[in-house]
Amino acid sequence: MKLYQIVLKDITRRKKRVLYASLGVVIGVATIVAVLTIALAGETKIYGQLEKYGTNLVVMPLIRDIDVGLGGLGLGTLAVGENYISEDKLPQIRQIADGMIRKALHIEDEDDIATIAPKLYMNTEIKGTSVIIAGVDPQQERKLKTWWKVSEGRYLEGSDEALVGAAVAEPLNLKIGEKITVSGEELTIVGILEETGSSDDYQVFVPIETAQKAFDKEGVISLVEARVLCSACPSEDIADEINTVIPGVRAAAVKQIAMTEMGVMERVNRFMLALAAITLAVGLFGVVNTMLTSVHERIRDIGIMRAVGASRNQIIKVFLLEAVIIGVAGGFFGYVVGTLLAYVVGPLIFEGLAVTYVPQYFLPALALAISIAVVATVYPAFRASRIKVADSFRSL
Repeated sequence: MKLYQIVLKDITRRKKRVLYASLGVVIGVATIVAVLTIALAGETKIYGQLEKYGTNLVVMPLIRDIDVGLGGLGLGTLAVGENYISEDKLPQIRQIADGMIRKALHIEDEDDIATIAPKLYMNTEIKGTSVIIAGVDPQQERKLKTWWKVSEGRYLEGSDEALVGAAVAEPLNLKIGEKITVSGEELTIVGILEETGSSDDYQVFVPIETAQKAFDKEGVISLVEARVLCSACPSEDIADEINTVIPGVRAAAVKQIAMTEMGVMERVNRFMLALAAITLAVGLFGVVNTMLTSVHERIRDIGIMRAVGASRNQIIKVFLLEAVIIGVAGGFFGYVVGTLLAYVVGPLIFEGLAVTYVPQYFLPALALAISIAVVATVYPAFRASRIKVADSFRSL
């Protein structure tokens, strides 16, 4: 009888013990696969949003929070700084952005390169409902948000026109050609945006000059969104230069914001992977215990194998082959369970997360499970190889 036949026969005799040994490996591998799958889906979602939403640089008013106290008693924080950016800083922002892009990419063309889209956000009421008015530069905004589609009507052109988000138009029953009053300014709805799934759906867009006039905010804006020429352009360096040169503003590269979010995800992933490692350690000891019990139960069988000429290496191979089978089963079912777990848990952890199975995790999961099982079997296999024929007779 060949070694693999001996192993298979023994496994069929001790199905429950082998199942318990495999279960610890399955749980550990499943946890690791689930964590990595969810993490990959989260990263894909974040970077996908960065690609979709063309902004890769945001310039906001510089507002600082300072602690207010009386003696040793803390009274909270106080926001210090202007809520708006002076519009005359836009040329400086463009000069810095375009200049650094030209330098980085060796461009000599003097035309505008970066898309600079200023915005003014204000709150008002339309038909008794509170809505957000977004004053925008229509041309720059369209360059920035290339995914925008107008489902009805057309895009902004005139100063007395408004473009309405899908989530505003439907509940307020706003129609193309309808007149609305925004802080005393009468505007005509010329277009309704197709749903984007972002905050744009809840806003009413008007030309920025119109918003400034209506709300008496001439010469100021709420923030600036910018998109440089390419993903390889030095957006972080541009942000640092703006923060250094232009007072009263705070520039942040969206990549940096994304990295902060990724840092939070990374800490969660590390915690989950630590739990998975503990589970794998428990699984390892489970395999060790199962194999040691197997050695004890099979003293007679091992003695007979030694009596008919089996070498120590062959005894070790029997146990290692059994470990490989346990590892293969644990890796396969661990990958399947982990992937299913990611589909269930992923959307609960990160709302709207689209989880997909990751085929490239299968072989590493299999290798990890086999490694754990083999490492756990080394000592029991060594113990088994030292059993003598005389020991088997004493066990009868």
